[in-house]
Amino acid sequence: MARIAGVDLPKNKRIEVGLTYIYGIGISRSKQILEQIALNPDILIKNLNDEQVIAIRNILSNQYEIEGDLKRLQSLNIKRLMDIGAYKGRRHRLGLPVRGQRTRTNARTRRGSKKTIAGKKKAPRK
Repeated sequence: MARIAGVDLPKNKRIEVGLTYIYGIGISRSKQILEQIALNPDILIKNLNDEQVIAIRNILSNQYEIEGDLKRLQSLNIKRLMDIGAYKGRRHRLGLPVRGQRTRTNARTRRGSKKTIAGKKKAPRK
């Protein structure tokens, strides 16, 4: 099992797909990386030799923001928006959708599950 950028890549997947397990790398960036080191994207991760793994690590560490650095950068950007009082920052602070989605209906992911009160039985009068 290859360990790149602190992530254990699955052994039985193609290297093109396996690299996408690293946060910040999608399929298109994975293809770019493999083109740079002239590596066949159909090779399984368990068939990589040490030089190929080291070449992938070098490219990732020198050219791309991935994993913890990328997460830290995103959280700092969100914190900056909240500090300056931008509209997007206020939406983040309130836990509402940030990118213009409607909230009257839908938006359950950001707002939380629905808490219904209708249908609650009242205590009988004596």
